[in-house]
Amino acid sequence: MDREGGSNGGSLCYYSVLGIRKDSSSSDVRTAYRKLAMKWHPDRWARNPGVAGEAKRRFQQIQEAYSVLSDQSKRSIYDAGLYDALEDEDEEFCDFMQEMASMMNNVKNEGDSFEDLQRMFADMVGGEGMSMMMGFDVNEDQTASKKARVTASKANTAKRGTSRR
Repeated sequence: MDREGGSNGGSLCYYSVLGIRKDSSSSDVRTAYRKLAMKWHPDRWARNPGVAGEAKRRFQQIQEAYSVLSDQSKRSIYDAGLYDALEDEDEEFCDFMQEMASMMNNVKNEGDSFEDLQRMFADMVGGEGMSMMMGFDVNEDQTASKKARVTASKANTAKRGTSRR
């Protein structure tokens, strides 16, 4: 992947298409789009058939880049490397990813622990049943659990050692 973020099914970087940096504001995205759309609009190049095809291709790339980078939900998914331009848009997935990104930013800012984030995620997607399926128990004391597993393992080893004789 030779891009500065995102995944769109090809090797095209939307930030490069618009000539902006990844941390550009929405205003910068809009300004770059307008400038490039005017420059590469196919109607402007209609009298020059040698460039008309290239202009149409570039204009489509500019529009695609702008449609993703101007929408905060799509942009977050693109930056996370999860956006696929070939798939139908899934607004619920965009909303879910936006909510997860927001939660993760809140956790960073508030200094909460990873376990707190796990609890929030488990609550959001299905409570304790989901957390158990994912391999963690939000109510479990991790040190007590580890001690119990070690004790049980030692007991099983001792039983096996005596039953083989």
